[in-house]
Amino acid sequence: MSGITKDMTIGEILRTNPNVAPVLMNAGMHCLGCPSAQGESLEEAAMVHGIDIDALMAAIEAI
Repeated sequence: MSGITKDMTIGEILRTNPNVAPVLMNAGMHCLGCPSAQGESLEEAAMVHGIDIDALMAAIEAI
């Protein structure tokens, strides 16, 4: 999916493409609307949740 990077916040990603929400939920990121989703980058959130950022980016790009 072009335009989405691991440096974007989850909020930015969801505004760019709401279809990413199920991918994030399936990866274990269930707090998509919480304040940290507006301030953490996708890479930071993946690290906090123990998720491999490269695998997550591949799943997002597959949408």
